[in-house]
Amino acid sequence: MDKENKTAYSEYNIEEVGQVQIADEVIAVIASIAATEVEGVAKMSGNITSEIAGMVGMKSLSKGVKVRIDEEKVDITLNLIMDYGVSIPAVSREVQDRVKNSIETMTGLEVSEVNVRIAGIQMQP
Repeated sequence: MDKENKTAYSEYNIEEVGQVQIADEVIAVIASIAATEVEGVAKMSGNITSEIAGMVGMKSLSKGVKVRIDEEKVDITLNLIMDYGVSIPAVSREVQDRVKNSIETMTGLEVSEVNVRIAGIQMQP
């Protein structure tokens, strides 16, 4: 997730009762958890900054996730490490479906895109 987006919030009205604010970080965590629950996904892959932060004990569940929100529509980009031997198209499709469903169910926001980038393959010992 980009540094400048960590404090960004999405706001929308619920049935004229009030306003809900959801931090981009929350959406990124939902996406990350949903993606790593898919069989064949070894882990998320972050940029060098998040990798260094993880080494010094500041692990972030949103590592490897970029969130862009435009009004009530969300675009997600995930950087994944896949297990060796899995069907990358099949696992990627499952990740896209699960992430989209999780975010829409938990936040009420519409997910317009879930982009999957395969950053590597993890060899099984």
